Amino acid sequence: MKKKNWWTIAIIIGVLVLAYVILSDSPPETDEEVAKCIGAKSTLYVQSGCHACEVQEKMFGDNYQHLNTIDCFYEREKCGGIEYTPTWLIDGEKYRGVQSIDKLKELTGCQKEE
Repeated sequence: MKKKNWWTIAIIIGVLVLAYVILSDSPPETDEEVAKCIGAKSTLYVQSGCHACEVQEKMFGDNYQHLNTIDCFYEREKCGGIEYTPTWLIDGEKYRGVQSIDKLKELTGCQKEE
């Protein structure tokens, strides 16, 4: 019985460590210059309480403030034709769902020169 308890404890500790690693592994924050460029060339439609919108926001970290965002919960009159959030409006085209930073840089032409 003692051996069984030891394995149970070991498995529980392993699961907790794995959960901690997964949950604490946040993506690197987007560069401020890139965020400003994307914000100047796009509009991001979000809605309060939208989990996917929160995921998109976390991709930008503190630089999320530089995006041109409209919250469709509070500004419904500005969200005509927006059926899903998050939705990006870039050059008159709508892109539904969470978009990668690389995809947004490509769509907006905000590739950072290195």
